[in-house]
Amino acid sequence: MAYSDIKDPSAYFQTATYTGNGSSISITNDGNSNLQPDWVWIKNRTQYQHQVYDTNRGVHKKLLTSVNNAESTDSTALTSFNTDGFSTGANVGVNQNSTAHVAWQWKCNGGTTSSNTDGSLTSTVQANQDAGFSICTYTTADSDETVGHGLGVAPKIIIIKRTDSDASWTVHLPFLSSSNKQMYLDTTNALDTNNVKEAGASTFRVYGWPGTAVANGTYVAYCFAEKQGYSKFSSYVGNGNSNGPFVHTGFKPAWVMIKRTDTTGSWTIYDNKRGYNGNNYELFPNSNEAEYTGTSYFEADILSNGFKLRLTDGQINASGSKYIYMAFAEEPFVAGGVPTTAR
Repeated sequence: MAYSDIKDPSAYFQTATYTGNGSSISITNDGNSNLQPDWVWIKNRTQYQHQVYDTNRGVHKKLLTSVNNAESTDSTALTSFNTDGFSTGANVGVNQNSTAHVAWQWKCNGGTTSSNTDGSLTSTVQANQDAGFSICTYTTADSDETVGHGLGVAPKIIIIKRTDSDASWTVHLPFLSSSNKQMYLDTTNALDTNNVKEAGASTFRVYGWPGTAVANGTYVAYCFAEKQGYSKFSSYVGNGNSNGPFVHTGFKPAWVMIKRTDTTGSWTIYDNKRGYNGNNYELFPNSNEAEYTGTSYFEADILSNGFKLRLTDGQINASGSKYIYMAFAEEPFVAGGVPTTAR
């Protein structure tokens, strides 16, 4: 089995946990590599909305994952993308005094964008083909349109948000089938198959997606292609048993997001900085709820090459139900020729 050239996933993805001071704070990552983030997703772990920022749109441009609100400008929240982390102001959602926060960070292309004319619409794109991640911004017309994504291969997941007006977050899932599927990050809805178009090696289609078939709408799209040993975007079927299914990722997961597809249920995020085996704390992108620290919805064994579910709850392991997941690595299964170990 061939592995990617990504020997150090911390060069492309890191989680930071920190305690706010209520004024201004700079967060420095502690991974093996410096990471200048291009996509930052922050959650106050006790309350308030998930906040999302990226270097395409600019440092003060805020989106909230659990609502369909348009982009807002907030100079008191994220204040800079730094060479190994970020800084914030006093906004309570990102820096409440004496309160725990978490920030998930992805590197793309250092904020350097280019004009992409692969599609019928011209998009502004920064892409990191090594990590399989691109950020695209574009303006729609009102017809069947395509957008260039810059990955060089077909993305497996595309997360899209209209920024100039209220519209749901669309999570496009090309990996599920040739007819493609979508879900909505800000809702608990089941899988939707209505008018979803295909994604290819150069472009994806936008007509028919909620909130996209309009003239002069502005959008941001986060596009992900799978990279062996670093990222995995796939599905599994639950068995309703405490001896749950093993989900093979090819690496020790650092971050996992799961959603049930056949009925309603929350999106669930786990990461390696807020807990590990038997103590896997969850946050829910479709809700402003506090971090869940009770009997875990994502109770699982985190292994060197994937995770094994240990809970019968329908959120992650109902018998016969299909779940989709996104996962990013802490370590590849083979790092420097030495197999990684489970915790």
